[in-house]
Amino acid sequence: MSPTSEPLTLDDDFIQNAHEIAASIREATPVRFVVLPGGLPVWLVTGYEEARAAMTDPRLSSHRVFDRLERLRLGEGEPSRFSEDLALNLLNLDPPDHTRLRRLVTKVFTAGAVARLRPRVEHIADELLDAMAGRDEVDLLHEYAYPLPIRVICELLGIPYEDRDEFIAWSHTMVSLTTPDEIGAASMKMADYLGRLVEVKRAEPAADLLTELVRVSDGGTGFSRPELISTVLVLLTGGFETTVNLISSGMRALLAHPDQLALLRADRTLLPQAIEELLRYETPNNLSSPRYTTEPVELGGVTIPAGQFVMVSWLAANRDGSRFPDPERLDITRPVGGHLAFGHGIHYCVGAPLARLEGEIAFGRLLDRFAHIEPVAEAERPRWRYSTSMHGLESLVLRMR
Repeated sequence: MSPTSEPLTLDDDFIQNAHEIAASIREATPVRFVVLPGGLPVWLVTGYEEARAAMTDPRLSSHRVFDRLERLRLGEGEPSRFSEDLALNLLNLDPPDHTRLRRLVTKVFTAGAVARLRPRVEHIADELLDAMAGRDEVDLLHEYAYPLPIRVICELLGIPYEDRDEFIAWSHTMVSLTTPDEIGAASMKMADYLGRLVEVKRAEPAADLLTELVRVSDGGTGFSRPELISTVLVLLTGGFETTVNLISSGMRALLAHPDQLALLRADRTLLPQAIEELLRYETPNNLSSPRYTTEPVELGGVTIPAGQFVMVSWLAANRDGSRFPDPERLDITRPVGGHLAFGHGIHYCVGAPLARLEGEIAFGRLLDRFAHIEPVAEAERPRWRYSTSMHGLESLVLRMR
């Protein structure tokens, strides 16, 4: 079938057997017109070089792309149900607005601010591991992979950790394959919550990044209120979603490759390299945020018409054999560099240094604490979250001694 003919309809297999389905699409053509689970028609990019090209092509626009998605789902006459206060986020804008907002974020979300978090991240990891010690079975996803990055990002931004259940639920709904009404309702609740937090920080400044963002905003050339709320959304959800999947899916990958787990146990200097390979091998984000073509674009030998949605499969690109030799093999000694787990181009993940730091500490502390780790039977038959955005497990039950 020609990539420009009838779309390939994808179903739950695209989520539950993500690597196999992505590989079959990529091997046929690196750019393919598909209908995603949930019904969205997009041009799916699965080839590595094509992914890099797509993410740097100015003819692929992010400007208010979520509004376009809403109109597609609801019809032209229906207004968007997604909160306007969350619409002006970094994933939904092109330069120059994107450039301006990202510059403001990087003023406060610096490499130095992340590096200073190391002792605190280590302390949180140790507390969580203490709580798991001596138990027969532990769900690593819910008792370690989730609370570690969520506590860190909450402390970093100055968001009450006790509110985590609410904003996790809203975040999950917003990236899940559900109805526009449910997504819209979750976005409204998230926007209201973050808006109230912004006002608290404005009235009662604290030593946290949210206060710093408010100060930048109040300087006269900073964020508008909707831009500020949208930016906090990206930092909050981006600050834990990717890392949760890195820790849990990465641990499952190591358990499935005992030779690599043994190698890492024997040589902890391999930790940074191992994190990069786990990011490549079991990419935490499945698909990129959408773009749309402002004019016809030729990509991978396929011409995509104007006005079409385009999404990149990071998961597929990271196992493209034209870029990574023997891509289906987990190899923590693989030369570092080149994977697309944090995206590419102007939308490259601003939180990548924090995710790497948390990943190194999470795996290092876990392996230091437990000499024996094995999955229970259910963990050998994983269920993956029903989302095309995130590639993450629903649970990971382990025995650890």
